Amino acid sequence: MIELHDHPVSPCAQKVRLVLAEKSLDFQLHPIDLSAKQNLTPEYLKLNPAGLVPTLVIDGKPIPESTVICELLDDLYPEVALRPTDPYELAQMRLWTKRLDESLHAACGALQWPMFMLPVLAQMSEEDAEALLGRVPDPVRRGRQQELYRQGMAAPVAAAGVNTYNQFLADMEVMLANQPWLAGQSFSLADTGVMPYFQTLKQFGWTELYKDRAAVTDWVARCFSRPSYQAAIGEAMPASMLEQMAKSGAEAWPVLKSALI
Repeated sequence: MIELHDHPVSPCAQKVRLVLAEKSLDFQLHPIDLSAKQNLTPEYLKLNPAGLVPTLVIDGKPIPESTVICELLDDLYPEVALRPTDPYELAQMRLWTKRLDESLHAACGALQWPMFMLPVLAQMSEEDAEALLGRVPDPVRRGRQQELYRQGMAAPVAAAGVNTYNQFLADMEVMLANQPWLAGQSFSLADTGVMPYFQTLKQFGWTELYKDRAAVTDWVARCFSRPSYQAAIGEAMPASMLEQMAKSGAEAWPVLKSALI
């Protein structure tokens, strides 16, 4: 019995859904409304003390952290392997997933979080909004969200985020110029891990970041043409949500573009 607690636009949840789709695994979905902070309820915090999505539950055992979840799924269901057998390529895969966890995910959060949460917080009193943000368990994430709430997309953390993205794309271009997939010759957890962060660029209309990078553009096209993309991400995005994201992304892009170094 596989259960997944997630949100459709969470990159970390998307990468788990991609792995589930690549392996053709059935699962029960439990949507978590992040804008209503359902991830901070006592019930959810019992499953995931950090208050993050996704959380995978297998036979009643909760597993947090998307990178760990993806490797666990590859251990449990190895028939469709998503880790290279070559030791060097396996190391490359893990370097990409480590970099996601340590830099790109926070950068993406700094750009995507205000798109969804600032309109919600604007409907609240300043006191209530600050109190809600004060409940975020992780102090680093809490501080980032407070900075974005107070300064919007002009916050330094947003400028740092778009430049982190830009450097990540530059490094991808170098790697993909010499091999078809991020870890080497085979599609792997490196690719399923990075794909959702391009969904973020697509849905907000920020693809200008890589339009002049031919190898990255080709990789994106091949990734998004996989059946797993449509099953795990494309079908999870309501048209009304995509329309609103495109609108808010277009409004934010001039500020982000001006921050590029």
